[in-house]
Amino acid sequence: MSLNRNEKAAVVSDVAAQVARSQTLALAEYRGLTVEHLNALRKQAREKGVYLHVLKNTLARRAVQGTPFEVASDAMVGPLIYGFSEDAVAAAKVIADFAKGNDKLIVKAGAYAGKPLDANGVKALAAVPSKEVLLSQIAGLLKSPVQRMAAVVAALAEKRGGSAEAPAA
Repeated sequence: MSLNRNEKAAVVSDVAAQVARSQTLALAEYRGLTVEHLNALRKQAREKGVYLHVLKNTLARRAVQGTPFEVASDAMVGPLIYGFSEDAVAAAKVIADFAKGNDKLIVKAGAYAGKPLDANGVKALAAVPSKEVLLSQIAGLLKSPVQRMAAVVAALAEKRGGSAEAPAA
């Protein structure tokens, strides 16, 4: 099915609007995937907030023109599915994780922070923990010294033969 000029302009503007909000682009070749597999991939992408679409490469190149994702234009050849995400790792994670379980989806390339990524770069980006995980790790690191200090104070109070309670007046 061929798109007319107005439909193509609408696709380009829709993708360009998503590109403006995104931090990461991940590209994968989907040749040979069944409809069920594509639907499962799209479901995972929706759950993670990833904009995932099969696009004509020429329209995708127009949509990313003049943006940090333009560096991936050379990789936009063949039957590709495009994943854009506001989260720095979500698009790469969705595509790389799905590719681990399905050999028909092949990670091709991507872009992050104005730098092109090859397939290994996308997989490496996918291995980075999500923002929520990193924040919880930082919180755990900040909480750890306080817990140790409280344990030391409690042990000292116990050693002195009393509890850590205030004396009665």
